Amino acid sequence: MANVVDSFALLFDRPNEPMVSLKGDRKALFQLTDQHLGDQYKSNGIEINNRFGEEATEVIPLKELRKIPEFKKARQLPTDSEFSILLPAHQEMADEVIDELLAVPENQLQDLLSMCVYARVNLNPQLFNYCYSLALMHRPDTRNVPIQNFAETFPSKFVDSQVFSQARETARVAARAADAPRIPIIIPRDYTATDLDIEHRLAYFREDIGINLHHWHWHLVYPFTSNQREIVAKDRRGELFFYMHQQVIARYNGERLANSLARVKKFSNFSEPIPEAYFPKLDSLTTSRGWPPRQANMRWYDLNRPVDGLVVTLADMNRWRRNIEEAISTGLIRLPNGSTQPLDIDTLGNIVEPSILSPNREYYGSLHNNGHSFAGYMHDPTNRYLESFNVIADEATNMRDPFFYRWHAFIDDLFQRFKESPNVRPYTRSELENPGVQISSVRVESATGETNTLSTYWMQSDVDLSRGLDFSDRGPVYVRFTHLNHRPFQYVIDVNNTGSARRSTVRIFMAPKFDERNLPWILSDQRKMFIEMDRFVVPLKAGKNTITRKSTQSILTIPFEQTFRDLSAQAGNARAPGLASFNFCGCGWPQHMLVPRGTLPGMPYDLFVMLSNYELDSVNNPDGSEMSCVEASSFCGLKDRLYPDRRSMGYPFDRPSSSAPSIQDFILPNMALVDVTIRLQNVTEQNPRNPKTQ
Repeated sequence: MANVVDSFALLFDRPNEPMVSLKGDRKALFQLTDQHLGDQYKSNGIEINNRFGEEATEVIPLKELRKIPEFKKARQLPTDSEFSILLPAHQEMADEVIDELLAVPENQLQDLLSMCVYARVNLNPQLFNYCYSLALMHRPDTRNVPIQNFAETFPSKFVDSQVFSQARETARVAARAADAPRIPIIIPRDYTATDLDIEHRLAYFREDIGINLHHWHWHLVYPFTSNQREIVAKDRRGELFFYMHQQVIARYNGERLANSLARVKKFSNFSEPIPEAYFPKLDSLTTSRGWPPRQANMRWYDLNRPVDGLVVTLADMNRWRRNIEEAISTGLIRLPNGSTQPLDIDTLGNIVEPSILSPNREYYGSLHNNGHSFAGYMHDPTNRYLESFNVIADEATNMRDPFFYRWHAFIDDLFQRFKESPNVRPYTRSELENPGVQISSVRVESATGETNTLSTYWMQSDVDLSRGLDFSDRGPVYVRFTHLNHRPFQYVIDVNNTGSARRSTVRIFMAPKFDERNLPWILSDQRKMFIEMDRFVVPLKAGKNTITRKSTQSILTIPFEQTFRDLSAQAGNARAPGLASFNFCGCGWPQHMLVPRGTLPGMPYDLFVMLSNYELDSVNNPDGSEMSCVEASSFCGLKDRLYPDRRSMGYPFDRPSSSAPSIQDFILPNMALVDVTIRLQNVTEQNPRNPKTQ
């Protein structure tokens, strides 16, 4: 079994290389049959495969397929084309492939391996990677097969294109001299623009590799397309789509304020020009082309690209928008049979990002996904120039683009309008209080020795790209990139419980203290700026209690080594079992981006702490468990379980208050508000986890 599992992991290796060659650092060879030869190797593939076998240290046999899948739709995507699950034609291709991979009987792993090799040989490498990753994640018998870090498999989606010629040279030298130093290739901090473009001030956030990996992996865990309903129909999926993206917008707006910029302006007029330009400076190693840029002041145009399944007009987009706004204002959704049903936040999420869970796909359309496509094809809306989409239309790259945040500010506004509508009532005092529980004090203790001051700084970290460097020599190839990080800290919360022993849920949020005019917020605006920092359950004894919680324990984030994990290094690693849970929990927010950047003199924030009534919070999961993959349950939920909090996501700030004009007026005895300062230490340090390099 272990050997088969190892064999599955090898299918992530160098996705553009043919299967006739050796795979992985241990020089494994798949023993191909005539069925497993691509068209270009039909005549001599077995002979070439046998020649490589002379160098192999391990030979992996494959079985003849009882039934060879046709992949009628999936084969239409050329191997040198980009793939995006946001395109309708690509969705149909992916559904076809996923159906075949899931149809292999459970625990027939040798049959599944042979099917996966056949799919890899005959399909576009990006299409295969998506379908393969999703199938491994959702099959009961392959959940322990670790999914390869996408930045290592397809590095051109994350890394400056100029590094790849240097990377191949480095690999070549390393292969010739085993003792040659592994000198990392430096990715400059400012390689996509200068600060003459004011939006470039946020490049450290938008282009962060960990943030983009988070977004790609979240949509892998929560796909919106599949013929298999159980893959899509996860608990509170539509609400989680709203909450994860709402938190991203809140975090982004906090970063904008720290950089003397106003909050992001939502893109509400689909006919207006888009002033923000973006030049991604990425080259695709699949297509050998650069990603198309977007010039300033370009507009959306009707899409007529049948090859992508996109024949959509601006009139369609405005019609779907009106229909969704009608549902929000009335609190009712129209069903295909003409009847109506009440609208809730989960259903709204499944309408805005449509899936098989949408109650009326024909009427409400595909607003969110097609918004990405309209923005992604502004340079070639009719396929006249045979151009591919730009980064905004790929879930692995679209958070790099400033327009992503303008579009999602519009999407978030739809959800906020529902939350603010008469159909959603404000919380009552009894829903907010926790009788007998009083917070007496809260402080934040930083590793710097300061109290209520958080410190951020710049860190340089290395990532090995060798698994994505097709047709080059073996050996690690490191690139060094600069990212934001923060000094460790812990919360210390003193609580007085005047009742009997009980449990309580600690909820910690943070928001900038002042708006872009440097004025105190009104709560109706500030509530949308609060970012969740942590949420956890604690036992309270009668009397006084002191709760301590480390920043590294946040249920929002996954640790650095889980985001940028090296799967080959897990052997003998005590954390390896935890790292294997990346298949599901990898969609968590990166730990190094937990704390907003702040400013050099220090940016004031409101830290909000609440101990809510556990009796109203608790969820009874079927197996009695409360938490698993603790690192990421806020954004990821729990695998095959109910979301671990009965409250609405974002509670208590997901709804406006009917009586509190400011956050100070909102505070009850079971809550506390503390002034904290986030100070940027403008220094750059080496990541101590970096491999020993010169």
